[in-house]
Amino acid sequence: MSNNAANQGITDFFRVAQIRDFTRNHNFRVQSMEGTGLPNVHTDDLVYAETANLPGRNITNIPTPYMGLDFNLPGLAKYPGSDAYNITFRADGDNIIRQLFEDWTRYIFQDVGTSSGDYKMREGNVITLALLRQSGAIHRQYKLVGAYPVECGELAFDMKGNGEVVSFQATIAYQYWELI
Repeated sequence: MSNNAANQGITDFFRVAQIRDFTRNHNFRVQSMEGTGLPNVHTDDLVYAETANLPGRNITNIPTPYMGLDFNLPGLAKYPGSDAYNITFRADGDNIIRQLFEDWTRYIFQDVGTSSGDYKMREGNVITLALLRQSGAIHRQYKLVGAYPVECGELAFDMKGNGEVVSFQATIAYQYWELI
């Protein structure tokens, strides 16, 4: 048994937990959205972002056979979920955030009668996500590049409700992400 395994007892766990703490599920922000057709909104505008996931990244595996053995070589990067990235927003009283997404989808596909719109891929369309420390300071930023709307989710109302805050899901596609 190595010394590292011996140093993973309860007191070691407690000591390291006091130093590093843990990431909490509320330690994120949708920091900004900017680009052509995309409404330029920043931190104060997106305070109603309720849930999102930090994006994933995979390196493809290239099995390379040689003399009966498969050697595994790293390949290209893939961005799973980049075709349907979901963010849930609380609907503000004037539905400003919902309207921003409605307008963005109308910019992409403007007219049902003529099937017109602006379908260009744009590298400048970015959504910036922030991972926060417990203090609220930004720890790491993720920039989703080439973003465009896939869905502006529905708002569900209920006249028998007790006044709960309504939320909606926006689905966005992007090409890849970068660390800022």
